[in-house]
Amino acid sequence: EHNPVRGIKMFKEQHRIRFLSDEEEKSLREAFPHDLWPWVEIAMNTGMRRAEQFGLRWHNINFQTRTITIPLSKSGEMRHIPMNDRVIELLRNMPSRMKSSWVFANSKSKEPMDIRNFIQRVFLPAIKEANLEDFHWHDLRHTFASRLVMAGVDLRTVQELMGHKSIAMTMKYTHLSPGHKMDAVQCLIAKPTDT
Repeated sequence: EHNPVRGIKMFKEQHRIRFLSDEEEKSLREAFPHDLWPWVEIAMNTGMRRAEQFGLRWHNINFQTRTITIPLSKSGEMRHIPMNDRVIELLRNMPSRMKSSWVFANSKSKEPMDIRNFIQRVFLPAIKEANLEDFHWHDLRHTFASRLVMAGVDLRTVQELMGHKSIAMTMKYTHLSPGHKMDAVQCLIAKPTDT
């Protein structure tokens, strides 16, 4: 007749933020197969989720408008990801271009790369060789967001770039930008005028 746990307070969810430092990125790059490193770079420069990235088809990429279109994101909606110069360069040089409909194609079959196989065969051994602790493919997405926040990009823009439905998801990165808060309070100091 009634919910017996209605009055019990839920534990607060702990959000794990793990991203690559510059030194860790260098170590991972050295451990990674050279021809597959662009896959990691694209992840760090777009913030795509793993399924979004590995399910990407060439018709979803528009070099003229510099956008990647994800037809159905995790939120159930279409989303558009802007491409920076580095992503455009990497995509233009992908071996699958003009050979497969898939961007991240299996070189032997022209079919999409099996994500689990790639993670087990390539990514995890490279993580181990680079001596990275507690690092997963999804942390490349965290690296994207963290670097944007530390570069001073406002949280609303980061939210849109990440494809978060609410700003609450993006707020977990706020602690990475202590300088941003300092700059905010510094703007209250009156500056001398020309008059």
